Amino acid sequence: MKTDIEISQCAEKKNISEIAQKLGLGEDDLELYGNYKAKISLSTWKKISDQKTGKLILVTSINPTPAGEGKTTVSIGLGDALTLLGKKTCIALREPSLGPCFGLKGCATGGGYSQVVPMEDINLHFTGDFHAITTAHNLLAAMIDNHIFRGNKLDFDLKKITWKRVLDVNDRSLRNIIIGLGNKVDGVVRETGFDITAASEIMAILCLSNDLEDLRRRIDNIIIGYNSKKEEITCKMLGATGALVALLKDAIKPNLVQTIGETPAFVHGGPFGNIAHGCSSLIATRHALKLADYTVTEAGFGADLGAEKFLDIKCPLLGKYPDVVVIVATIKAIKMHGYVTLDKLKEENLTALNTGFENLAKHIQNIKRYNLPVVVALNVFDSDTQAELDFIREKCDDMGVKTALCKVWELGGKGGLELAEIVMKLAHKPRESFHHLYNATDSTSAKIEKIASIIYGANGVNYMPKARQVLDQLVGKVYPVCLAKTQSSLSDDKSLLGRPKNFKITINDIRIMAGAGFVVAYAGNIMTMMGLPVVPRAEKIDSDSTGSIFGLD
Repeated sequence: MKTDIEISQCAEKKNISEIAQKLGLGEDDLELYGNYKAKISLSTWKKISDQKTGKLILVTSINPTPAGEGKTTVSIGLGDALTLLGKKTCIALREPSLGPCFGLKGCATGGGYSQVVPMEDINLHFTGDFHAITTAHNLLAAMIDNHIFRGNKLDFDLKKITWKRVLDVNDRSLRNIIIGLGNKVDGVVRETGFDITAASEIMAILCLSNDLEDLRRRIDNIIIGYNSKKEEITCKMLGATGALVALLKDAIKPNLVQTIGETPAFVHGGPFGNIAHGCSSLIATRHALKLADYTVTEAGFGADLGAEKFLDIKCPLLGKYPDVVVIVATIKAIKMHGYVTLDKLKEENLTALNTGFENLAKHIQNIKRYNLPVVVALNVFDSDTQAELDFIREKCDDMGVKTALCKVWELGGKGGLELAEIVMKLAHKPRESFHHLYNATDSTSAKIEKIASIIYGANGVNYMPKARQVLDQLVGKVYPVCLAKTQSSLSDDKSLLGRPKNFKITINDIRIMAGAGFVVAYAGNIMTMMGLPVVPRAEKIDSDSTGSIFGLD
């Protein structure tokens, strides 16, 4: 059996200009990065902004497990299935981070015959967006420390500098560091640390900006620290905005690639779903909606994280809500939520499946709470028995939800035709208006508590002293909430699988991301800089004498 990278390398790719033509884009709209990648010119939006808006399909999943769910694979397969049905389709995905690629999770371009290509380029350096974001973020950090070293006219309180540095590599040793050691000319000694680039506010800003001017306004508003009077110090006050915009002027342009099935795909922006808002860029989604009849996009991790943030943070800015939501699951992952161990997942176990189904049921209920149509995509494996598949179908039928069996890893778009047919029917059905989870004017604590109680099923929220201090600062201010927690559970405890009950969410800290336009509330033991596993995937990745990559799966 071929690996994902071998399938990708054998795939026949069209020149990216041919793919662009499927969306009605010409040479003047493209900035080429070789034969198979391009950025879309910022001037293109003026030409397409008045075009009809297409249907939006959001793909999400149950809480992820080590058994795998295949959310990105299903997203791509669904897009290819719609293309096979003659529909003008575009896919909008996030860019992979090097952290998971070389760490635990692996690449993020789909799998089997349901991939975006060229997968090696997309997973490694692509068009340099992550590097631009990392550099812009760290330039601001360097300018803060230089300002302090040169006299500190803005009166930074060294204990209240909120701007860390970032790196797109998992490196636990950088979580907490001391800088400025050495000679006097080496800077001012203070404590700081590193986050991963996917958690950078610059990443969030780039992904939520309409254009360069909106990007500039948001960067102006970044709170980088506080002075001795506890007053906010912003990026604009430091005079750093212009340089950051200059570094990001190309990164904000959407990246166009293709699937193995030759469906156009925008792969742009890469915030994580567990510690950030988990959505690809607003500007790419807007382009896709104007250029295609159907846009398939995904949100990070389970529906409790990525989908909630997509609906409550991104959609109000987008001015469009999904016409259909697809929840991806596998028999093996559902059984794992029924506390079956990895080595027993291939054994038929309807009892565990019944217990694990509670996780899927909660996600279905959550999406219905927003008044959105739902379909369950069951990613099929050879070990799944007919009894198990029938069991899940019957359980979903009882909830009034259709189920589609997907074999897109093996068959590409052909394996997603059943799902595509259901999605198209649901997308054109009249429905009630979207039901917001919280009001924009709700207090920050009220928003956190609604997410915790309604989406997670918690029966309360505990605030640690550090979080309460920030809540006091936020009185009278209204921001959406980006809740950061483990992706493995509906709770903030990764060991609580299925549908936990009688638990509370603990908020340890809150960070105001005024440039991004939301606050991040950190629940449980959540890390913004990951560490490498016992056996990092980096040990398997290499390049041969011709420059061909292998081991990137």
